[in-house]
Amino acid sequence: MMGDRIAGWRRIVPVAVLSAVIAVMLGAALAVGTGVTPDSPPFTPATLLLLFVIGIIAGILGGLIGVGGSTIMLPIMYFYLGFPETVAIGTGLFVVIFTSLSGASGHLMRGNLDRRVAAWIAAGGLIGVLIGSWLFSFLVGHTRLLGLILGLAFLAPSISMIREGLRPGTGPEPACIGGTPPGHLLFGTGVGILTGVTGLGGGYALVPGLLYLFGAPVCVTMGTSLASMIPMAIVGGGIKLVEGYVAVGAGLVLAAGSIAGAQVGAATIQRFRPATLKFIFGLYFLYAAARFIAEFFGIGLP
Repeated sequence: MMGDRIAGWRRIVPVAVLSAVIAVMLGAALAVGTGVTPDSPPFTPATLLLLFVIGIIAGILGGLIGVGGSTIMLPIMYFYLGFPETVAIGTGLFVVIFTSLSGASGHLMRGNLDRRVAAWIAAGGLIGVLIGSWLFSFLVGHTRLLGLILGLAFLAPSISMIREGLRPGTGPEPACIGGTPPGHLLFGTGVGILTGVTGLGGGYALVPGLLYLFGAPVCVTMGTSLASMIPMAIVGGGIKLVEGYVAVGAGLVLAAGSIAGAQVGAATIQRFRPATLKFIFGLYFLYAAARFIAEFFGIGLP
């Protein structure tokens, strides 16, 4: 009887704490509003609801496929809600902090996270994002060209993941993430540099890298990716916040939704076959690559 009560409390307490955090964030968002620039849209109930729903969707996908969700939030904020592009980018990076923290904690509780590998990649990512932020001032006029190169380079992995999702292999999944600490550190540094230069979260590079460079199990890849992103998200989002490119009110609403969504994604990932997860991420990755390429040619994909 006592064991059942303890087990019940262990389920109730995290949900209660999570609900309280979300309520506080929504209350703070209403107090702050969305005003960052004269072009920022008004904070109407419809806007609040849409932002919260988008945050939930981004969080669920983040928990399932190991990304921060900025490529989902950015086009909606920019094209449909009318936020300035710089504010949409900065706010998306700010929200990734909360998505990665929530998703990583959910995966950690369920054993879908390699803490040792995540620590090495995160250390490299922190170094890399500082280098990338410094390089940004020199490459500011060539970021679209870099985006084109990245988009073309990412086409092959995305197509491979879609193909493997549709026609899964018969062999067993790897038992753990391969590679050595120096390799993980170097990989994290490279992803961090790309994050600092492009202003995007690192999930688009972390997940395929862990899968194809280090032969990682799919479920462990997603949790490890989210954990590795935490320092990069804090540095990148923090810089944008200090620079004034974060709509704090809108960001808090998105973050509140993403916190809840990431927990759902982390809790349901074991219900999906590895091949299905690869297919989902392959589609997401193909979309991200297409956006990189389209942006180079001045085409705005929704």
